[in-house]
Amino acid sequence: MARTVFCQLLQKEADGLDFQLYPGELGKRIFDSISKEAWGQWQAKQTMLINEKKLNMMNVDDRKVLEESMVAFLFEGQDVVIEGYTPPSK
Repeated sequence: MARTVFCQLLQKEADGLDFQLYPGELGKRIFDSISKEAWGQWQAKQTMLINEKKLNMMNVDDRKVLEESMVAFLFEGQDVVIEGYTPPSK
């Protein structure tokens, strides 16, 4: 049976992550209150952010930028903003 959580991003009950994907206290917070669906949304934003800003995951400062964006997206309701990027129209 799938584990459910009240997803802080989506504001609804949804399937929770299968295991903690991120280390430390932040990882526990994500595991306890972010759904698989919301995590998938973050992964798409993360990929775009890494590519468009040319972030290097070996660089501590770049990882910090990514983590700050992740917290803002998942827990503070802020979308990832990249200067000059216009989302495709539906």
